[in-house]
Amino acid sequence: MITGFILRALEGKIVIAVAILLGVAILVPALNLLAPPDSALHIPTYLMALMGKYLCYALLALALDLVWGYCGILSLGHGAFFALGGYAMGMYLMRQIGSRGVYGNPILPDFMVFLNWKELPWFWYGFDWFAFAMVMVLFVPGLLAFVFGWFAFRSRVNGVYLSIITQAMTYALMLAFFRNDMGFGGNNGLTDFKDIIGFPVQADGTRAVLFAMSAIMLALCLVIASAIVRSKFGKVLVGVRDAESRVRFLGFRVENIKLFTFVVSAMMAGVAGALFVPQVGIINPGEFAPANSIEVVVWTAVGGRGTLIGPIIGAVLVNAGKSFFTGAFPEFWLYALGGLFIAVTLFLPRGIVGTIQHGFKARQALKAAAEAEKGRGDEEAVARAVQAAE
Repeated sequence: MITGFILRALEGKIVIAVAILLGVAILVPALNLLAPPDSALHIPTYLMALMGKYLCYALLALALDLVWGYCGILSLGHGAFFALGGYAMGMYLMRQIGSRGVYGNPILPDFMVFLNWKELPWFWYGFDWFAFAMVMVLFVPGLLAFVFGWFAFRSRVNGVYLSIITQAMTYALMLAFFRNDMGFGGNNGLTDFKDIIGFPVQADGTRAVLFAMSAIMLALCLVIASAIVRSKFGKVLVGVRDAESRVRFLGFRVENIKLFTFVVSAMMAGVAGALFVPQVGIINPGEFAPANSIEVVVWTAVGGRGTLIGPIIGAVLVNAGKSFFTGAFPEFWLYALGGLFIAVTLFLPRGIVGTIQHGFKARQALKAAAEAEKGRGDEEAVARAVQAAE
């Protein structure tokens, strides 16, 4: 059953994308660790960490595409699931510091000692175990998505109203996490990490493994998402996106379909956040900012929603452009981002990959029409069809 589920995902473009990601997972760390620093092939550690961050963003965009591109749910709150996964990883990393902190307390993180906390809050228990933290990376975003979706989808909240509610959710979480008495570091968040599974976070070898894991998890989630959308469930999912009332009329429980997809997407976003934190070295309430979730929508739209591959490409291209423009023209970056989104909306409404796929399908259709006309001997129609295809 599981084998059949996976095999359904392995269409041509997905196989190519997975192969590229696995190749990158091997090649980039190898060039960082094995190539001499003075070699033209050497990839500096800072650049590898930057590319690892792009891969985490790509996984977040893929998660959004699953609900927006295939289920029609425009979520403006996926940054919340990303941040919650990041905080779960950050809590584990903070527990690994132990007595090496500024205040030398083996149990309490430095910010708790500074705020005169006397004991560890109950919700920090268990985060000294890596396995428990990884379960929380999936469970906490998934639980929030389940509770939110349970009420929203059963109330038949749709369209712009649902988008506004998701944005309100992430904004409320941002305000809550800014408070010092929440026990998550307040405005400063969680930082100054030392070890992960016993290995120094700042070591080149550890960063290489984190980069490889980011690429591998992106490939794995791509396969899972592809298997979902190419299954019978995926056909119903697209039906919900295109004609929800008809799907409901046919007897499907639309709210359950949306809820399942929303929870899976949230868990993917949580994984992205967990991989993001040790590579950037900090997690703070700013990750909950609504603007971050809106940026994810831009990445997905630029790459092409409803394509799976497109959001990955869009996230990498937009963030690479952001890194360049914020260094070369920092005062113009927001204008460039807004202009890019407007340009894509006007001239590439299907996004980069969506436009390419549409053009390829149109060309195939015209060639098929040309062959059909040729079989009937209509030479003039053949010439028109071939000319249009070219």
